[in-house]
Amino acid sequence: MSAELFTEQLEDRVSVLLPLRLEQTFDYLVPEGRCLVPGDFVTVPLGKRVVTGVVWDGEDAAPAASFDDSKLKAVIERVDVPPLPQVHREFLEWVAAYTLTPLGMVLKMTVGRGLAAGPPRPLVGYVLGGSPPARMTRARERVFELLAQGPPRTAKDIARAAAVGPGVVKGLADAGALAPVELRSIVQDNAPDWARPGPDLSDAQSAAAGRLRDKAAAGKFSATVLDGVTGSGKTEVYFDAIARVLDEGHQVLVLLPEIGLTAQWLDRFERRFGTVPELWHSDLSQGQRKRAWRRTAEGRARVVVGARSALFLPFPDLGLIVVDEEHDPSFKQEDGPIYHARDMAVVRASLGDMPVVLVSATPSLETVANVSAGRYDCLHLPDRFGKAELPKVVAIDMRSDPPERGRWLSPPLVDAIQATVSDGEQVMLFLNRRGYAPLTLCRACGHRLQCPNCTAWLVEHRQGGRVQCHHCGFNVALPSSCPACTADGKMVACGPGVERLAEEVAERFPTLRVALMSSDNMAGPDAVADLVGRFERHEVDLLIGTQIMAKGHHFPLLTLVGVVDADLGLAGGDLRAIERTYQLLFQVSGRAGRADRPGKVMLQTYLPDHPVMAALLSSDRDGLIARETEARRSAGMPPFGRLAALIVSGRDPDLVRDAAYALAQGAPQGKELQVLGPAPAPLAMLRGRHRWRLLLKAERTVNVPETVRRWLRAVPLPNQVRVRADIDPYSFL
Repeated sequence: MSAELFTEQLEDRVSVLLPLRLEQTFDYLVPEGRCLVPGDFVTVPLGKRVVTGVVWDGEDAAPAASFDDSKLKAVIERVDVPPLPQVHREFLEWVAAYTLTPLGMVLKMTVGRGLAAGPPRPLVGYVLGGSPPARMTRARERVFELLAQGPPRTAKDIARAAAVGPGVVKGLADAGALAPVELRSIVQDNAPDWARPGPDLSDAQSAAAGRLRDKAAAGKFSATVLDGVTGSGKTEVYFDAIARVLDEGHQVLVLLPEIGLTAQWLDRFERRFGTVPELWHSDLSQGQRKRAWRRTAEGRARVVVGARSALFLPFPDLGLIVVDEEHDPSFKQEDGPIYHARDMAVVRASLGDMPVVLVSATPSLETVANVSAGRYDCLHLPDRFGKAELPKVVAIDMRSDPPERGRWLSPPLVDAIQATVSDGEQVMLFLNRRGYAPLTLCRACGHRLQCPNCTAWLVEHRQGGRVQCHHCGFNVALPSSCPACTADGKMVACGPGVERLAEEVAERFPTLRVALMSSDNMAGPDAVADLVGRFERHEVDLLIGTQIMAKGHHFPLLTLVGVVDADLGLAGGDLRAIERTYQLLFQVSGRAGRADRPGKVMLQTYLPDHPVMAALLSSDRDGLIARETEARRSAGMPPFGRLAALIVSGRDPDLVRDAAYALAQGAPQGKELQVLGPAPAPLAMLRGRHRWRLLLKAERTVNVPETVRRWLRAVPLPNQVRVRADIDPYSFL
């Protein structure tokens, strides 16, 4: 159909896709004298509501029904933002089809929560106001020094740049020492200066950067893995590619797995390009999100760095996608539409005919397989930058060197901590377990504190005096008596969390300056930036934390990393347990010895002969990958086979069980297919819903999404039961 005929057709009525759990579009009349084109954002009536949707022209969204014009309602107005680009609409349709998610729900990730409707509130910044406060701390001095030398900044930018907590900025503003001013995006509208000279690169970095620049200049789809050891300067290499894309006038998206990684990354970006990029993550306020969304849609946000959902921002001229720490499991979205941001980034790049760069020191097995098959190119950075060397890794056999009773640090690690801090260096202790203790039980009757909504033990958080479920958020005060037998003083904590580890460190080393870093006490990226700054300035001697601190950070004085429970990730039947444990331990090990002082990593383990430990001790990553590859290949497991999980859930346990068995009876048949289950899920109840699982295992030649789609359509189920499909599952809970 020609553009002229299509425009004439749109003068009558348009199909509008709404960000709701719907597959179909709805027809609306176009007001007289108005012309709407595919991609336009419009507000339309839906019952008693007014909803913002998008004029749609895709084949994957069928009209709800055919009505004559007399029964149709009219579009209220066109929203004054650029149309959603065609390539983005195609991307949303691809994601919906692959993940078996209603197209409207996928659209919601782009236009949800009123992002496209109405202008954002004015941006407020601060300048120096009245007299300095009577009590001037070093943190307050840094704020004054920052604002005395530059333009107004938002409170968030001040806190990050001055390495202070948000409370410091708020206190100065409340005291009148800082005066609020309305900003016209002063900081954000400074376009990154791609022509600024970057740092000197090593020969290996220069070669890799040249290859990436060539791919960026070609303006065609390519997928490149930037595989470099921790501390090899991977970020500076892909910064070169970003500069080339900016020179060509295009936008850039950088995906990071953790918002906690952004503090040092943003500092490096600002040093390289003279300004900060646009941020996108869950910690932004609604006004900040709306502002970032609009700046992206209008093309004013030249570089966006964010979490996985940034992939669904409406870029009008995207020219490069970078997925940093591509192996990280947090790129997998488990709630709402289930998707893997790394894989969807490759799809988005392919549809937009642009390069995508996957960055990691420990690439996922899926990525390694794509390199081996020739689908992805690979660039290697085998050495750390400058004179830095990879740390020495040693295993502490907990069978022969156990800690004292009731303690968690072995004698060799205790001695190493003392020696390290005596030399004026810093220590990091890693334990990937939040809270004080993972389990609390009664010594009198054996009762365990369990979540009433989930099949999970309640985790004690002693600092807050509460026990909490990390799955649904349920929490109550820590009981003084047993809820089952009412015995007083018999509730005891079992096992260590980071809070309990901090308690032991405080007892053993009372003079050390100790800080705790986990998602429970880090209230967003500002808190992370504050702690990172304190550690960089050597205001902290010993840092204890979970995986939030395991990657991305650079601390020159950090020379000792102690892993308290190196075996933790190997428990259970997770398909990727070996791969994930190695990745996590290698990443946390990489924090040590990143400058001119040599580093050391001590792994407390009861399994010193395990292949993961052997690979870490001998620096034999490739050998471990080869063994894991062969094991997956022989079992027909990803990436050499395909998986899809069906999660059946509901409030009534009998209905859920019966629905799971009905799905099993109607399962697809074929020699290239195998259906496992049904069985109760390991988390048999989650947020008050009973859960059963089925797993489809298929050969790579099978179109798994279409197979599952036909399967679900063929088996009628009661409305009280929900079935969610997870194509390419990462979690088996």
